Amino acid sequence: MTIAPIKTKRDYERTLHRIEHLMDAKPGTKAGDELDVLTTLVESYEAKHYPLCPPDPIEAIKFRMDQLGMTRKDLEALLGGRGRVSEILAKKRSLSLEMIRRLHGRLHIPLESLIGTAA
Repeated sequence: MTIAPIKTKRDYERTLHRIEHLMDAKPGTKAGDELDVLTTLVESYEAKHYPLCPPDPIEAIKFRMDQLGMTRKDLEALLGGRGRVSEILAKKRSLSLEMIRRLHGRLHIPLESLIGTAA
């Protein structure tokens, strides 16, 4: 296969098909090098044509709560009283910078996931 930029959906699909055939290629071989180059081209094309939107900050908090087995009550120490937790989870109140810092520091939620609702 001649390696060229991926410009169209058809180019993209052909490249994916070629990658599928090269998946078992060993690193350092000609086929392995081709696989590396093609996956880099596909990643670039996908970043441009299929960008991933960051998660909604509240959904990120709920997801992390579920992972850790937390309840709304557990968030009170980080966000304020029961009413404030309720307002935030219902998206009626934005996260403050201090809340974002606490959620990131204690629950290890990525900052990028929390920034969207900063006050």
